[in-house]
Amino acid sequence: MAKRSTPPLWSVFAIDPASATSRQDQIAEHIRKAVLAGHVRPGMRLPSTRSLAAELEVSRQTAVLAYEKLMAEGYVTGRIGSGLYVPDVLPEDLLLPLPAGRTAPAGPAGGNWTPRLSARGLRLASLPITPVRRSAGLLAPGIPALDRFPHDLWARLSTRFWKGRPGVDLLGYGGPSGFRPLREAIADHLGATRAIACTADDIVITAGAQNAIDLAARLLIDPGDEVMVEDPAYVAGRSALEAAGGCVVPVPVDPDGLDVTAGEAMAPRARLALVTPSHHYPLGVPMSLSRRLSLLDWAERADGWILEDDCDGDYRYAGHPLRPLRALGRAAAARRVIYIGSFAKVLAPGLRLGFLVAPTGLAEAFGTARGLIDRHSPISTQAVLADFIGEGHFAAHLRRMRVLYAERRDRLIHALERHCGDVLDWGKSPEAGLHLTAKLHGNGGTKPDDVEIWERVSREGLQTPPLSAHYACERRAQAGFILGFAATPADRIDEAAARLGRAIRLP
Repeated sequence: MAKRSTPPLWSVFAIDPASATSRQDQIAEHIRKAVLAGHVRPGMRLPSTRSLAAELEVSRQTAVLAYEKLMAEGYVTGRIGSGLYVPDVLPEDLLLPLPAGRTAPAGPAGGNWTPRLSARGLRLASLPITPVRRSAGLLAPGIPALDRFPHDLWARLSTRFWKGRPGVDLLGYGGPSGFRPLREAIADHLGATRAIACTADDIVITAGAQNAIDLAARLLIDPGDEVMVEDPAYVAGRSALEAAGGCVVPVPVDPDGLDVTAGEAMAPRARLALVTPSHHYPLGVPMSLSRRLSLLDWAERADGWILEDDCDGDYRYAGHPLRPLRALGRAAAARRVIYIGSFAKVLAPGLRLGFLVAPTGLAEAFGTARGLIDRHSPISTQAVLADFIGEGHFAAHLRRMRVLYAERRDRLIHALERHCGDVLDWGKSPEAGLHLTAKLHGNGGTKPDDVEIWERVSREGLQTPPLSAHYACERRAQAGFILGFAATPADRIDEAAARLGRAIRLP
């Protein structure tokens, strides 16, 4: 069969570098539309990945990913030794006709149909979530050093689990509160490192901190209940509370953490408070002891609840880790605090494992709620993590990472001094966490033009979220960037700071 000529696909197409849609998805969408419109007919040969990449001035890998997407959808097929073609039968051709005597239901006037969500569904779909990152860009916050994940050790533990030929107790349905050996290992770890007195019976395994916040919101607040949230805040956590119907009240954060007095005045009927007392996200300040005690007092007086997200609690570079609210020895600590932890920042986000320590008498309710949502996390992953913690590997990993992150933090500060000292102010060296917050000079501290600058920064390959986007109250918003140092290799930090400085200075 003679080869057909390559169609002129690109005369009206150009990559939009500013689009939020990836380049491979833009290419795939263009080809898909060309096929459906008949501009590229079944049987036509498509450009090779090399030719496509050269024509559009993209990497060959981008072209490969675009074609792989189209092949998976059925719009492109390969012929051995010949190339890539539009298939003779398109996905739309496989739609079966209605049986004889049946007619399609009438649609709205004009033939257009728009799916309709419930009021709750519309609300959920409008809330912001943490964006999906295809890779950890330079200076990305909230991501650990994935290049130092203990792959070989994890593989050995995983192989040992499967070679043991797990039976129905491990391959069947498990308890919704989680794999008990993992809960026991977490309880031991919390007692030794965070001074939290708890047992396995108090712990529920979750699919990360976000899942734990969602569970607590479902169980502890009713639609319309006031909820105190730090401002600025972890945006996805705030969204989880709004999704549950909470009336979120953004309470200002100062150098001592959440202003409890202001919170009580702003939300006098609050039922719950979401806080990051060990290391506030994103400002990085710890909550002072007096504020912690005030928050516990508020919970007792108001019959309220405290969601304590121990953000970066394991990573403190000066002195011992600060005691969580749950470990302060007050009666309210055990009765009113839901302590939340995650393995996303200490191991890897992709594991999707976290936990909560439930208040006295509520662990069973939290376990039941987890079971209703998605039953439980994968038992095999829980079992491997239980061995990883129980055999001492987790503690050793944390020690290694503290040294590594302290080094990367110091490199970032030196690089910022060299390349960004005239445009950014990051204060003192952070004593904890995986990021620092740098505020823009020349804004009066309140002009949130960091979003416009962030668009330029993103084109430089950096993932440095604008600080102002984390504020719910616009008049409090400060312009700046959240700069992660954990996931960026030390030998690329100087380059990243130089790119950041150039992007900020552009007119």
